[in-house]
Amino acid sequence: MSEEQKVKGPASYFPSIEKKYGQPISHWLTLLGSVSARKHMEMVAWLKAEHGMGHGHANALVAHFLAAAKKG
Repeated sequence: MSEEQKVKGPASYFPSIEKKYGQPISHWLTLLGSVSARKHMEMVAWLKAEHGMGHGHANALVAHFLAAAKKG
């Protein structure tokens, strides 16, 4: 894989998130939509508390979700 094809940023966690938690990324993004009024770290804490997700995985999902929401 060339350097240009390598996935960077939050999306680089997606394959391991799907493997570890058994759900597609779209599932987690939909869930985050239900708590989108919360602040970044509140959303991370929610994923950790309600879904047993590790901090790095939760943070990557929230960062991706919020970046996509800003783009509209």
